[in-house]
Amino acid sequence: MQSLGDPSAVRKSVLPNGIRVLTEAVPQFTSATLGLWVENGSAYEPPELNGISHFLEHIFFKGTERRTAKDIAESIDAVGGILNAFTGKEYTCYYAKVLREDLPLALDVLSDLFLNSTFAEEEIERERGVILSEISESEDTPDDHIHVVFDRAFWPGHPLSLPITGTAQTVSAMRREHFVQFMRERYRPDRVIICAAGAVDHDWLVDQIGQAFAGLEGTTPRVNLAQAEAKPSLSLIERELEQVQMVLGVPGLSNVDDRRYAAYVMNTALGGGMSSRLFQEVREKRGKAYTISSFLASFHHTGYLAVNAGLGAESVVEVIEVVRDELQKLARSGLEAGELARAKSQIKGTILLSLESSESRMSRIAKNEMYFGRNIEPAAVAEAITNVSHDDVVGVARELFSDRMGVALLGDVADVKIDESMLSPC
Repeated sequence: MQSLGDPSAVRKSVLPNGIRVLTEAVPQFTSATLGLWVENGSAYEPPELNGISHFLEHIFFKGTERRTAKDIAESIDAVGGILNAFTGKEYTCYYAKVLREDLPLALDVLSDLFLNSTFAEEEIERERGVILSEISESEDTPDDHIHVVFDRAFWPGHPLSLPITGTAQTVSAMRREHFVQFMRERYRPDRVIICAAGAVDHDWLVDQIGQAFAGLEGTTPRVNLAQAEAKPSLSLIERELEQVQMVLGVPGLSNVDDRRYAAYVMNTALGGGMSSRLFQEVREKRGKAYTISSFLASFHHTGYLAVNAGLGAESVVEVIEVVRDELQKLARSGLEAGELARAKSQIKGTILLSLESSESRMSRIAKNEMYFGRNIEPAAVAEAITNVSHDDVVGVARELFSDRMGVALLGDVADVKIDESMLSPC
């Protein structure tokens, strides 16, 4: 396998106020991606403020003491760069990708957003309308909304069950003082990670960040999240649609579980591409779904493995039975030698391809820091994937597929009849 990078390329420094700065220098790149990560997302929100992390992400771009919203957009557009942000259940990231000579500009813009956003009342109201439209659009997009339906049913009452965007009710109730207070509590240096990958000099970046963020102080109050208890159930949402959207899942592994590599391999073989078991059986052999795949959703302390598909109402029962049968086969017999080798090769190829992107590199080192507190080199991941055995896959499959499956269906499901016995894979 070709080289997966120089282990000495990733460097870490901790500023006096607690901000962690990590870089991965790739001298041959002409670009760099800089990301400001906050270990905060929808899982850390009280129910009445569900969606505030995502709302906050939006209004960061609506003006600072030095820049208008238009100034912010034009500053990076003018150099051909990318400026964006995203919110997850456990983190929020603000990032910019620029040419190497424009990295000082990217840092200036991102630090300005982070430290000097004004949260003007009129901008909050304007963006509230944008987010309410985003929520409505998601609800009108079945293949997106089905995941919200599944999460709510799978972890009832836990913050992980709540949508990242919040709801129309919670977003409508948020006021400027909520954002200011949330920033004071959650956006403290001990929860901030600043990462850069590509054409970047570590010592220069540490010096610049140290100057820009010297005034940010304090620590974040500890949030003791209750253990998410999965309660797999059957959720049928009737809606007039051309297709039924389905998510079927079982309790899975956390991001830091030692068995995650075996789960990666198993998931790839199950539904990780056109050659996977589910795609071949459901789409190619039976023609029962246009799309079908499986995925792992993993967090600090929990996770799930799920299958999602778009299919006709008349095929729902058959496809659930096929998925159940495939899970049973994995728990009973694991993977054939060719499947095992193919899944490993597919994952390692994905790792190699990701190294061509400064965004992917930046994201990888940030998530390693958040979840492991250390860098895990791509070569180490590739080696762990190589070492996954048939018995490892069987062991994970038997544990994960010993529980009841949760199923969420959205569409014309009034006449769909599902026997509860179908939801027990083993």
